[in-house]
Amino acid sequence: MKKKVVSMLMAVVLTAAMITGCGSTAEAPAADAQASEATEEEPAMEDAAEISDGDASADVETAEGSFTIGISQFAEHGSLDNCKEGFLEGLKEAGIVEGENLTVLFDNAQADMGTASTIADSYVSQKVNLICAIATPSAMAAYNSCMNTDIPVIFTAVSDPVASGLAGEGGAAVGNITGTSDALPVTEQLQMIRNMMPEAKKIGILFTTSETNSESTIAEYKAHAGEYGFEIVDSGINTIADVPMAAADLVSKVDCITNLTDNTVVSALQTVLEEANKAGIPVFGSEVEQVKNGCVASMGLDYLALGKQTGEMAAKVLKGETTADQIPFEVIKEASLYINTAAADKVGMEIPADMVSSAAEAFNEIVVE
Repeated sequence: MKKKVVSMLMAVVLTAAMITGCGSTAEAPAADAQASEATEEEPAMEDAAEISDGDASADVETAEGSFTIGISQFAEHGSLDNCKEGFLEGLKEAGIVEGENLTVLFDNAQADMGTASTIADSYVSQKVNLICAIATPSAMAAYNSCMNTDIPVIFTAVSDPVASGLAGEGGAAVGNITGTSDALPVTEQLQMIRNMMPEAKKIGILFTTSETNSESTIAEYKAHAGEYGFEIVDSGINTIADVPMAAADLVSKVDCITNLTDNTVVSALQTVLEEANKAGIPVFGSEVEQVKNGCVASMGLDYLALGKQTGEMAAKVLKGETTADQIPFEVIKEASLYINTAAADKVGMEIPADMVSSAAEAFNEIVVE
């Protein structure tokens, strides 16, 4: 299974090398079993935010009862930001508090797979106690870098750990790695769209071809769409630069768009919304932040809660109560209805009053940070 992850990572790195405008242009390190042997000559990660406090070649000095962790986040958007916040809250509730007995190194790969690999190698060279990897590409990079070390990896916001090679069938461990999955509540989302759009026939989905999670989620959408009278029309992109043209084409073919947790597409959400608004069709999100930012509604997940759940798992590993390979990955199951009436007004859509009143949260403005 380790060989499988390395192969998958190499393919993703090759694809990511073509990315423009979304991250560092640093050369990606070789994705092999020696990736964890970082050196002082590692390429600088100029576009990643605040790459590690201190020299990448220096060992982290950790006093007894205190910890240093690295948090590698793949892209900059609300749901992943919430994962980080929730993760630290989960650690805090377990008595592991940043600034007291916890030092946190945080880096954002800006949706660049090569940068994600370099970040992971840097954490390994600093001998952190644990790596938290937020989103699938960062999790794959961290697992690859830590493969020949004793550093545990705890991932979050990975929709399909098995398909990504981060867990075996049935959740079996493939190494010193575990975490939480944000598998989307596909059937609940389809039912919500049908309730809001009784006459709709075609749902569009934009996705990144190199994201394994997106492909498996689309397969699930297609497997269930017919049960609700829908046809799925999907459109694949390679980089964030492809989003404007792909979105403009997709909105001409469908009655609405449902968004995934695809990192590249979410990073370009405003571009998708702009094209959909011009066409007068709604975009449905996959979590609350997308709804705040202009999607009409979502049967979505609470990423703060997901991050907190992940932090609780990491605390057990840091305290020595268990090891990562002894904890099966966990899936957050609770989906809640979120609605944005201002976004609905933009496309001339009227949401049933009973749905608005029953929503976990209903927003009457669009907030883009």
